[in-house]
Amino acid sequence: MVVSTARIGFRARVIIVKLHAREWGHGERLAILLHGMMGSSGSWHRVGPVLAARGYRVIAFDLPGHGRSPRDAHLSIDGVVAAVIETAHHYSAKAPMLAVGHSYGGTVLAAARNQLQPETTVVVDAPTSARGGRDRDEAAARYAREARERSFDWLRATRPYYSEEDARIEAEAAKLFDPATAAAVSSAAGGSWPLPPGSVLIRPEPSLYVSDETAARLEASGVIVRGIAGAAHTVWYSHFDEFITALPGRSS
Repeated sequence: MVVSTARIGFRARVIIVKLHAREWGHGERLAILLHGMMGSSGSWHRVGPVLAARGYRVIAFDLPGHGRSPRDAHLSIDGVVAAVIETAHHYSAKAPMLAVGHSYGGTVLAAARNQLQPETTVVVDAPTSARGGRDRDEAAARYAREARERSFDWLRATRPYYSEEDARIEAEAAKLFDPATAAAVSSAAGGSWPLPPGSVLIRPEPSLYVSDETAARLEASGVIVRGIAGAAHTVWYSHFDEFITALPGRSS
C-alpha cells in the first residue's frame, strides 16, 4: 500500500490528508484509476495488473471517505479534485498517460480533467455533472443504510457475476466507507464538466446512468463511446474481457 499526501481545500481552510493508493507496474507511463461510490482502490484488483502488463505504472486511489483515506465532513467536489491532483503530482510531475474513473470516480475525473490533463480520459458509466445541494442528513442516512447492506453474502446473492474475491473486496470497502464524507460532497455545490473530443466513455447497454440520448450527444461532440451489451454498472466485474478490450492503448 502506497501512501501519499494531498491538500484538500474547503473555503478558507486547507486540510493536509494522506490518501492511500494501490500500485502496480513501474515506469513513466502513469495510469490513474478512480473507483466508484462505496468502492476502493481494491475495486481495480484485476484491472491494475492488466494495465501494468501494457507498460503502465498504475496508481489506484482510495478517494476521501473511502478505503483507508481520511474522512472530511466538510468536503466538496473541489476538495476531492484537489486531492486527486496533488496525489497524482506526488507520483509524477508529468500528466498521466491514462486516467480512468468509474461512476462517482468518473464524475470526479471529469471535474479534475482540466487540471490533471491526462493524455487519455476514460469515464466508465458516469455522469459528468453533479446536482449538489442535497439534504446532508438525508444523504448520510441513505449512504449508511446502503453501506450496511453491502455484506459479502448480499453481494454474492445480488451480483452473481462477482467472484468470491470481488465480493470480499467490495464488502470490505463498504465497511470502510464513511457516509458523512459522501454526504458532505452531495450537499455541497455541484457542477457540470463536459468531456472534450477524444475522451472515451464506456457504458453498459442499457445504462441507468448514461442514457442513449446522452451517449449519442457525447458521440456527436467527438467523445468515443464504447457500449457493452448486458454489462453491469461495474462493467469489468460482469464483462471483464470486453471492458479490457474497450480500454484504449495496448502494451508498450
